Amino acid sequence: MTETNATYVVVGGGIAGVTCVETLAILHPEESAVIVTASSLVKNVTNVSFFAKTIVKFDVTETEAESLKKIHPNLKIIYDSLKSIDTKTKCIITDGGQVIHYKCVCICTGGVPKLISDAKTCKRIIGIRDTDSVQEFQEKLNNGRRMVIVGNGGIASEIVHATKGINKVWVIRDDYISSTFIDPGAAEFFQQVFRSKSSSEKPTLLRRHVFSEEDTVVSINKNLKSAALGPDWYKKLQETKDENSEQELEILYKVTIDSVCEVDDNEFPLKVTLSNGKIIHCDFVVSATGVEPAVNFSWDAIPNRGPDGGLAVDEYQETSTKDVFAAGDVTYAAWEHAPNWFQLRLWTQARQMASMAAKAMHGRITNEEVLQDFCFELFTHCTSLFGYRVVLLGKYNGQGLGKNYEILIRTTPGLEYIKFVLHNDRLQGAILIGETDLEEMCENLILDQIDLSPFGDDILNPDIDVDDYFD
Repeated sequence: MTETNATYVVVGGGIAGVTCVETLAILHPEESAVIVTASSLVKNVTNVSFFAKTIVKFDVTETEAESLKKIHPNLKIIYDSLKSIDTKTKCIITDGGQVIHYKCVCICTGGVPKLISDAKTCKRIIGIRDTDSVQEFQEKLNNGRRMVIVGNGGIASEIVHATKGINKVWVIRDDYISSTFIDPGAAEFFQQVFRSKSSSEKPTLLRRHVFSEEDTVVSINKNLKSAALGPDWYKKLQETKDENSEQELEILYKVTIDSVCEVDDNEFPLKVTLSNGKIIHCDFVVSATGVEPAVNFSWDAIPNRGPDGGLAVDEYQETSTKDVFAAGDVTYAAWEHAPNWFQLRLWTQARQMASMAAKAMHGRITNEEVLQDFCFELFTHCTSLFGYRVVLLGKYNGQGLGKNYEILIRTTPGLEYIKFVLHNDRLQGAILIGETDLEEMCENLILDQIDLSPFGDDILNPDIDVDDYFD
């Protein structure tokens, strides 16, 4: 049994684990560090660009874990997975039998796909989560004629957008597409894109709606989670088949999968039965129904857990066990959140949490005071859906506001979709689709809580440069 001693130990080679190591390399390069990763490939954040103080867009690439030694001179890489943690003796034990003693440890084991129930017995059901599963998906795409996509988050949406030359049946339990990220109005914007790739007329529409008690408000926070492949993973799919090949897309709303079984007496090998009784025959099923925290190791004393099973962490990313930190999909944000921040399992938040954890670990070793990072003041996420830039800010779907709020919408079909969420005449959230150039203004309006009542609907009037108001 091999024993290793290190000041900092990080478990996991995903975005959270690598970000934690990179931050420690900046803050405390002279101290020893160990990263435990089950794969020789780790995820790196590249091409970071800021649209505002807290709105960041970046690419995620895979690189050899050995490259981390170039930035951290005292880093040791152990290719293994976590078996158990002994918090009394402050050591972790890997599946391979290695014992690693730590002063501070950060758990970044990520999440595992929540696959549909028949996935264990049917090899034609694929869970999209990591690079290996994407490669398996590509192989099935090359020979497939029809696939069923289950799920309504970012990964499912991009599969629908990026795959060419195959018939698709999209099964969603909601009454509109991509509900993890957008509202029904934005869903209609994208469906217009499906129906017509180009439109000669692009009329601009302005709408204001005040929610009343009679309205049905669709909430974003209904046990929906998002996987952390990285924002541009789907680009690998775009070259799989000839985009000029014949293809159809059928979207089935408010249904779930009842069963999936293999059959021999049909031209397609799979028979999918839906909750409404409809039967679909296909080549394979893609299960993209979110993730759950990967807490698949043992403890001598189990720390507090969140209602979703994640490791409960405070504002410094520390669990209820001293010197055990956690970041990314494996965590549950148990601190009192800022008014316009909430947790959603995204690569953006994995990066933010891991950086915060590294700062707190460094502060613990050096006895320096640490303040929570400013990024936790405002929920932000920048991604791409159906070929458009999508920026989500604050309570972009009215999360936690009940029905006491207003929405302002401006949409130009095929070009942009802008939604403002206002409460007491102050901006609480926004959805920006397309090249709107409103990111920084919206960030400032939400953070500063400026009274917008003097501007009325003109705040989204396309004939007025709204930035002039706030110069």
